[in-house]
Amino acid sequence: MHHDVPSRTATPDAAPVAARAPADRRHQITLGVHDSFSAGLGIFPLGIALGLLIIQAGLPWWLAPALSLAAFAGSLELLLVGMMATVTPLAAVALTVLVVNFRHVFYAFSFPLHLVKHPVAKAYAVYAMIDEAYAVSASLPEAERSAPRLLAMQIACETYWVGGGLVGVALGAALPAPIKGLEFALCALFTVLTLDAFRSRGEIPSVLLAGASATVALVLTPGLAMFTALLMFVGLLLVRHTLTARRPTQETADA
Repeated sequence: MHHDVPSRTATPDAAPVAARAPADRRHQITLGVHDSFSAGLGIFPLGIALGLLIIQAGLPWWLAPALSLAAFAGSLELLLVGMMATVTPLAAVALTVLVVNFRHVFYAFSFPLHLVKHPVAKAYAVYAMIDEAYAVSASLPEAERSAPRLLAMQIACETYWVGGGLVGVALGAALPAPIKGLEFALCALFTVLTLDAFRSRGEIPSVLLAGASATVALVLTPGLAMFTALLMFVGLLLVRHTLTARRPTQETADA
């Protein structure tokens, strides 16, 4: 009798806890897909632009999904299309990949990879750490982040990208004449993401520091402007963080 009583009292409490875990996971996945909608509005048309460029460059259609799955880096893929069309030397391609994707090194400092525990899931989170995923994640409060929500958002973003590329390939094969100005789609997307992040955070000093870094980089090193601007921006942010951290300490000491 003494052994039966604890089991009967523990069962009603354990069952709801076990049922809540899958339900909460499904809710987090739903939130992650919902988070991806704002980025998807830019990713899907940009994927269409990639598919159109591949067809207009005379490259095989299967290159759109192949590039999207192998690299999954919008700005790099758009550059690679032009390089493949002009048969650019491999060394120049490698340098371009390093310079263009070097910014992802800085993403790792604040991207919530620590939430993802499974090795395979973490490897995918690193692979799918694109600009749009970083921007969406950065706009979320830290308490609302979770591994299922993060992964669902990243998988949805890749689905938009691959699907957009296939749609672009189909449109490119159907259109009689090439479309000009598709390269600006990437710049327009980054502008929208920057404005959205600024609106949610209100970080005027960060925007000013980013603008100053880009201006100086364009003047001093126009050939490596992105690389120089990122390094300069990170340095300025570190200086700002140091000064901001010292201020409360000095105010406490004065008080």
